[in-house]
Amino acid sequence: MVRSVPTVSYKPRPGEIPTNPGVYRFRDGDGRVLYVGKAKNLRARLSNYFAPLHTLHERTRRMVTTAASVEWTVVATDVDSLQLEYQWIKEFDPPFNVRYRDDKSYPFMAITLADEAPRVIVTRNRRIPGAKYFGPYPKVWAVHDTIDLMIKVFPIRTCSDSSYKKAMASGRPCFPGQIGRCGGPCSMKVTIEEHRAMVEDFIAFMAGGDQRFTRELSARMREAAAAMDYEAAAVYRDKLQAIDAVLNKSALVLAADTDADLFGIAEDELAATVQHFVIRGGRVRGVRATTIEKELDISGGDLVDQVLQRTYGNAASTDIPRQVLVPSLPDDAAELEAWLRERRGKSVTIQVAQRGRKAELMKTATLNAQQALMLHKTRRTSDYVARTQALTDLQEALDLAEAPLRIECFDVSHLGGTNVVASMVVFEDGLPRKDQYRSFGVAETTDDTDSLYQVLMRRLAYLDRPEENEPDESERTASVVSPDAAIVTDPDAEVVTARKRPRFAYRPQLLVVDGGKPQVEAAARALRDAGHEEVALCGIAKRLEEVWLPGEEYPVILPRTSEALYLLQRLRDEAHRFAITHQRKRRRRDIQSVLAEVPGLGEARIKALLRHFGSVSALKQATPDEIAQLPGVGPKLAAAIHLHLSG
Repeated sequence: MVRSVPTVSYKPRPGEIPTNPGVYRFRDGDGRVLYVGKAKNLRARLSNYFAPLHTLHERTRRMVTTAASVEWTVVATDVDSLQLEYQWIKEFDPPFNVRYRDDKSYPFMAITLADEAPRVIVTRNRRIPGAKYFGPYPKVWAVHDTIDLMIKVFPIRTCSDSSYKKAMASGRPCFPGQIGRCGGPCSMKVTIEEHRAMVEDFIAFMAGGDQRFTRELSARMREAAAAMDYEAAAVYRDKLQAIDAVLNKSALVLAADTDADLFGIAEDELAATVQHFVIRGGRVRGVRATTIEKELDISGGDLVDQVLQRTYGNAASTDIPRQVLVPSLPDDAAELEAWLRERRGKSVTIQVAQRGRKAELMKTATLNAQQALMLHKTRRTSDYVARTQALTDLQEALDLAEAPLRIECFDVSHLGGTNVVASMVVFEDGLPRKDQYRSFGVAETTDDTDSLYQVLMRRLAYLDRPEENEPDESERTASVVSPDAAIVTDPDAEVVTARKRPRFAYRPQLLVVDGGKPQVEAAARALRDAGHEEVALCGIAKRLEEVWLPGEEYPVILPRTSEALYLLQRLRDEAHRFAITHQRKRRRRDIQSVLAEVPGLGEARIKALLRHFGSVSALKQATPDEIAQLPGVGPKLAAAIHLHLSG
């Protein structure tokens, strides 16, 4: 049953949506499918989209207001809804569903089973008809090394199709066969049937059946040695060594009988990366990397749901393992298990890796995913074409008169209202200029907006004094308490003082603040009071990645694929990192200054104390006897340290 409401005001009437399980589609005015989703209860799920607009996530609101109709299809079971959702997403490629970008750079090992005499090759083509794939491998040489070792144990064909046909027609071995590099029928040593049996053994070994072959070869070697057939025993010995070499290339990470797929996921508001570890026979046989671009707000469980659907939607039954390990269970985990069981023909379980070696392996996969996500975002903002597009997109989205070639981003960081610091990072032509980063000390306050106002007033004051250079060293210890106070630049930060450093009076085309509407309004007030309203301003709020403009009631929502949004994200993240780094170094210098006031306590002992106790709070709570246990600190000095810190 399909029901459509194609009117402009397309919210279905109360009671019109069924309570059955099913799949729904949002369409725009041209009939294009915008979003596909499934539900155990269609009425309960769709009612979430038709709540008051102001209560919706910004991106969900954009999808709902872009759509012109919604339709749904009722199905018999939850498993049916899962299958139909997968088919429709694959067919329509809706722009508001998550999008996948597989890393195509990894090579695979493939066995061409559709050939009369299958051969093993290295390829990046995943569409060879009838081929069986293993991997992917991190480097091409890793695949070649594995093949070189494997054909010593299972000498299957490696020559090209043209060499095979020529050899079979002429009756002369192919050239790789003459030098012992090809073991196919074209080598004139085995029949097609015998070669096919070796190919099946090759595949069985690579799929995780290594224990059987090790036992068989060991038994044959012992039998040959007992019969004093030492040449045959040496051949079996060499094959065992080759097997050991292959196994050593993939360490045993789980129990030897474990066949599992493990998914490590890292995500932010716009993107996610997936590291898929293929584990067969307890060993990692391949790693597959995927980048996902998100449009709507999606929970961790829903993301796992989509990843599993895409991974196994077209997978052969032999590629589906007994166990699937994920970071969090989706709501329809039982339905997914039933779907996978139907596709595999055997039992499949979906579990969260919570403890032991599986949990450790999940941490490794997640760490790899986090690094891949960082690299993905960095590559986008480092590419010249992407940077140019980002600046153009920013100019259009924020309605700027010129492209923001110089952007300054500010962030305020504090620890419960103490140690308040602020950072300014500078990007020129879309790239960071670390030599122009600045750190600010701020008067103690718990109000982020007031701190931001103070910092911006001081920074903007330099636009009116272009003849002034950077503050001298004597000014670097002051705090920003008024527009006349001095800037504080952290001497230990990554900013390197240089005599020929560009002047601080360079005017930015765009100021970016970390925060939403309150922070943007505080920055706008600073621009007005400083008389520099010609400088454009925006803020980026982390929770929803909204871009706020001064005086606007609603934020600007940039598309998930927008290079401009990635640039703003990197600016915000860099400003936050720089502020936190400065705050930590400042706290460390503060406690070292306090301890330096203790007579007889030098720099080496201060470092030893902090290293021994791990933190300042632990040192403050330590008794004089505990402090005196540190080598080089006697009872008298320990008492003085304890008295100084407690006082």
